[in-house]
Amino acid sequence: MGETSNEGGAAPDAERQPGLLEASEYERFLLRNPKEILAILRRLRDDVSLITAFFDAGREMLLTSLLDVDEQKIILDIGADPGTNRKALDADKLHCVASHEKVRIQFDLGRLTQVGFEGGPAFAAVLPSAVLRLQRRDFFRLTLPVARPLKCLIPQTAAEGNTEALEANIVDISGGGVALAVPKGMTFERDAEFPECRIELPEVGTIVMNLRVRNVFEVELRSGVRVVRAGCAYVNPSGAMLAMIQRYIMKVERERKARESGLL
Repeated sequence: MGETSNEGGAAPDAERQPGLLEASEYERFLLRNPKEILAILRRLRDDVSLITAFFDAGREMLLTSLLDVDEQKIILDIGADPGTNRKALDADKLHCVASHEKVRIQFDLGRLTQVGFEGGPAFAAVLPSAVLRLQRRDFFRLTLPVARPLKCLIPQTAAEGNTEALEANIVDISGGGVALAVPKGMTFERDAEFPECRIELPEVGTIVMNLRVRNVFEVELRSGVRVVRAGCAYVNPSGAMLAMIQRYIMKVERERKARESGLL
C-alpha cells in the first residue's frame, strides 16, 4: 500500500533529524543565490510562518518564527521555554523546517547568539548559505507493497568483462530518488554511481538513468531479520523521466484510494 515515508533515500543516520529531508538527494531544489534566499526568508517573516528548529541530534526542538532578515543575518523569536532556549544557544547547528503556501522550506543555521530586538530578547544567526524549497509532489515518497515491488536493474561488469544486470527491489520511490533493498553479494558505498539503471513503471513506461548512492543503512524487519538498504538519488534526470515517475506515483495513489473506498 502506498504511503508517505521518511525512510529510504532520506535514510536515518547520525546527522538525520526527525522530519528532515536529506538535502543531498534534492540538490536541484537547493537555492544558493543570496537574493533568492532573502526573498524566501522574507516571505516566512511577513507571514509569521512557524519554524521548527531541530538540534542535539533531534532530541531537542525549538518552535520559533522569523522576526527579521538582511544580507548578513536572520533574527529569530525566542522560544516559550527558557531551558530549551539555553540549549539552543549551546547547539553548534540547528536544522530548520517551515512551510509557506504548501511549499516546504528547509535550511541549516550555525550557532545562535542572543540579541535584543524591538525591546525584547531574540536569537541571531548568520544568513544560511542554502535553502531547500520543495513542493509536496517533489518530496512525497511512495512506499511500495512488498507483494508487488518495483525492480531496478543495475548493470554490473564482471571480472572477465561480461556485463550483467543485477536486480534490486525498490522499497520506495520519489521525485528525488529511490531506496533499494541491497541484493546479497552486492556492495553499495556512499557516493558510488551506477550508470544506466533501468526501472520499469507498470502501465507508464521504462526509465533509464544514473543513480548515485547517498546513504547505506541496516533496517530490522518485523520478523527480526536485518537487511541492508541504500538511498539513491537520480543523477541529472530529464524532465520526461521525472514526469513518468510522477505519473506512476499518482497512478498508484489513485488505486490505493480507490481500494480503501471500496471502488476496486
